[in-house]
Amino acid sequence: MFANIRSLIFKLDPETAHNLAIKSLKFNFVPNILDDDKDNPLFKTKLFSKDLENPIGMAAGFDKNAEVYNTLFRLGFGFVEVGTITPLKQFGNPKPRVFRLVEDEALINRLGFNNLGAQNVLERIRSNKQTGLLGINIGPNKNTKNRLGDYVECLKIFHQNADYITVNISSPNTEDLRSFHDQTKLNELLEIIDKEKKKLSSKIPIAVKVSPDISNDDISRISEVLLSNQIEVIIVSNTSDSTRDSLNNIQKHQKGGLSGKPIKEKSTKLINKFYKLLNGRVKIIGVGGVDSGKSAYEKFLAGANYVQLYTGLVFKGPNIVNMIKKELKELLKKDGVKNFTEIIGKNH
Repeated sequence: MFANIRSLIFKLDPETAHNLAIKSLKFNFVPNILDDDKDNPLFKTKLFSKDLENPIGMAAGFDKNAEVYNTLFRLGFGFVEVGTITPLKQFGNPKPRVFRLVEDEALINRLGFNNLGAQNVLERIRSNKQTGLLGINIGPNKNTKNRLGDYVECLKIFHQNADYITVNISSPNTEDLRSFHDQTKLNELLEIIDKEKKKLSSKIPIAVKVSPDISNDDISRISEVLLSNQIEVIIVSNTSDSTRDSLNNIQKHQKGGLSGKPIKEKSTKLINKFYKLLNGRVKIIGVGGVDSGKSAYEKFLAGANYVQLYTGLVFKGPNIVNMIKKELKELLKKDGVKNFTEIIGKNH
């Protein structure tokens, strides 16, 4: 069905199409997905000690204001991450700020953390209990005088209502945010977060989301900081502000973060580098170009314990989790495994 209406959707401006998708999900205008592989033991796993039906998650950026996470669970996602959410409401960057690169199966966005603010989102989550594992992705306001304080403020607001919190240090659309990849700055941020957790007597797990555009030196330094701060999960990776050379679409030089198929290989290589260094001590969520069973399979082989997607949904439609599981099942059957976790890191 999606294949038939895709051309109509793609006639709309990408941000308008996205808002329409959120409304459709909100009012359940999406057909029930028939899932032959629900509860298949091949896909069962745990994240933060909680059972997941499958390791395929919705990445942050789709459900920015936590409006449709329970509908996404019904579409088959094993876990959902909402946000990025900042302490105060924020419009984001001027429009147009999302570009659809159809030939490349990619998006470029420079949204700039547009969201309704932490308090607004909290009220929604409190009144709409999550039916699956819910992560909340947090970041600082653009004009804040105290970025560290913004992360702490979001932690204080959400620690009782999220299953995990992701510290986003990697969006290319908030000026200088990626400076937190610096070893000293990242360590300071994670230490402050840990201190606040102790103050709140909170056991909320923390994930850190990194950029795909980092150097090998950055990888080893970030790994050290994650281990020394007992971080449980790293998300590899966010959108890329480079990787434009092989693109075909005329809009390829738009400023912003590139997501989708063109960053698939880049993120898979980065996952493998982190896997070698972290050696299972920090779990990896692999993001970037996941839109099929094969692309998910490649991420697991590289060392990802879970995957997330967003752009794949834009191009493949609401049945994407089911499609991924069908193809992944065939690949795993060929390997003769009882559960997908047996192949994690096998390319290592």
